[in-house]
Amino acid sequence: MRTAVFRFPFFRHRNAVPDPSTAAAASLSKPAAASSAADQWDEIIRPREHLLRVNFRELWDYRDLLALFVKRDIVTVYKQTILGPLWYFIQPILTTIVFSVVFGGIAGISTDGIPGPLFYLGGITIWNYFSDVFDRTAGTFTNNAAIFGKVYFPRLVVPVSVVISGLIRFFIQMGLFLSVLIWYAATGSPVRPGVWAVLSIWCVAVMAGLGLGLGILFTSLTTKYRDLRFLLTFAVQLLMYASPIIYPMSLLNESRRQMMWWNPVAHVVEWFRFGFTGTGLPSVGGLLYTSLFTAATLFAGIIVFNRTERTFMDTV
Repeated sequence: MRTAVFRFPFFRHRNAVPDPSTAAAASLSKPAAASSAADQWDEIIRPREHLLRVNFRELWDYRDLLALFVKRDIVTVYKQTILGPLWYFIQPILTTIVFSVVFGGIAGISTDGIPGPLFYLGGITIWNYFSDVFDRTAGTFTNNAAIFGKVYFPRLVVPVSVVISGLIRFFIQMGLFLSVLIWYAATGSPVRPGVWAVLSIWCVAVMAGLGLGLGILFTSLTTKYRDLRFLLTFAVQLLMYASPIIYPMSLLNESRRQMMWWNPVAHVVEWFRFGFTGTGLPSVGGLLYTSLFTAATLFAGIIVFNRTERTFMDTV
């Protein structure tokens, strides 16, 4: 069974006088016109064959709507604020200052020999992208229920727009991190950027996939189990302290380092920091594990998301 939207190729003025020869020809060609009606359909809505199916062509057809969602995420968030987009810089700067004072100054936690602000800012930059995508994607169904209930469009457009808008924020904060890195390198600090910095592209892609996969998995579950939404903030904060954001992995003993190995975020942070500063304990096997974990999370998230999409309006 399928439903189609038919667009008429022409319109005739209501006051026009029909030509007898044209009317006769039209009456003779009615069967042919009826048979060719299917060729003029703009859109065919079919039931999804299986839960893993993702119609990328449909996502591309709705690219204008995707751009509108990205613009909404970027512009409207700080539209009525005094400082506006400056908050993209202020937030990581304030967080870096707090970490430097509390963990570097008061607690005296080592930063692997590199300047504290650079160490913390590197971890914050890559972590903020993951946490932002994860947190905002986890509210896809509940935050957009009013839109989903009125008009049809591919539901994956919303979480994909979160990934893209978060990427814009990441590049802005990445510019801040590179500026601080250049300043410390110019002043003779022990900073050694290397060719491994190219791997940061893969680190960002893994963080995007991991945040998207966990986010759509959580948003699918929270339509029925609202308790998970309250636990999300606590879980993100706990994951941050369980990752080498405020401390290096070299500070941990062997047993705790083995436990940290199973944290997929830890390997991405270590590789990202190692590429730009030359310090850390990066693991090729750990990055491979994180990539496989991200693929499995996306796989499970798409299945649960597609299944929830069919009936979520009854429970949201």
